[in-house]
Amino acid sequence: MSRNQVILLLLLSIAFGLGAVFFAKQWMDSQLQPQTEVEVVEREPVIIAAQEILAGTIIEEQHISSKLLEKDWRNEQQYTQAEELLGQVVANTIYPGEIIHPGRLSSSGEGATLASLIPENKRAVTIRVNDVIGVAGFLLPGNKVDILSTVKYGKNSASTSTVLKEIKVLAVDQTARTKENKPVIVRAVTLEVSPREAEKLLSAQSRGSIQLTLRNPYDEEKAVKRYVAPSVTIIKGTESSNIRVKD
Repeated sequence: MSRNQVILLLLLSIAFGLGAVFFAKQWMDSQLQPQTEVEVVEREPVIIAAQEILAGTIIEEQHISSKLLEKDWRNEQQYTQAEELLGQVVANTIYPGEIIHPGRLSSSGEGATLASLIPENKRAVTIRVNDVIGVAGFLLPGNKVDILSTVKYGKNSASTSTVLKEIKVLAVDQTARTKENKPVIVRAVTLEVSPREAEKLLSAQSRGSIQLTLRNPYDEEKAVKRYVAPSVTIIKGTESSNIRVKD
């Protein structure tokens, strides 16, 4: 065998060896599967509001739905069964998609609708009205009104004074909530008052006729500051007198 043939065989051996290594590597790479770690997240259903639920609403099936929430994010106060909520009364407005908590609902024994809307230390007083006294029907739950009392002393003598200001309307007739803004025939209005205001209102109603005036919700009553002139006490022997100082 000549020298050239030996060199040729050597080169062919090297080429075949490199080719074998290349194809072997390709085959091994194709056999390796990337391992991906999959995190298992455990989820549990919670009850959410399917629509806006106004305060005083009795929860029904169409008001609620459910969604899955990670178990680590859920607490024991959240509801998991729709049956636990049906028939309960909403104390504060619940918005669409909001998870329903017990704090948004009225406590047991607070009543169905109106009683759950009365704040602490307040009372609900209902007065009979006609369409004129009820601001010609343009009176809706949540409005603020002033209450005027008119007392007649004779055929041509009468006096009108403001009895209460910024009184919240809880209900019109037997409606404690509404999404409409339409005038209605008003026969009775339920007002949110303090015990003292309730006394003043009923006393004014017994003395004469009352009238409701509708307020702008952004019109806040400004406190009136009264100036009280200082005074000095003059003591003469066993007698003392209080004299107001004038400017």
